[in-house]
Amino acid sequence: MPRLGDVCRHIRSKNAGPFWITVDLFFRDDESYRSYKDDPNISARCFAKLYGADESLIKLIQVDSLRVVKVSYPRPKPQGWQGERDMHAGQQYVSLLDVELAAA
Repeated sequence: MPRLGDVCRHIRSKNAGPFWITVDLFFRDDESYRSYKDDPNISARCFAKLYGADESLIKLIQVDSLRVVKVSYPRPKPQGWQGERDMHAGQQYVSLLDVELAAA
């Protein structure tokens, strides 16, 4: 089974304000994008499980012209709280690299 890290040329996570994080999945080519953009493992349910976010608040946006899937989810606590370990959310994408996708 292919992994998300195999079918994307770049995956990044970033701060989207004090209460949100955004992940961008940049697919390698048109074929990969078409095959996997609707994969059940790239869903609100998957992100809720991985990041402990409320599934009903997760936003998924497909940008066909760029072959990108953007996912935004609420932070568990506001940015900068005392136990913050990734203030800019730049390391949150790592959990996604090994997510297995359904066969195309």
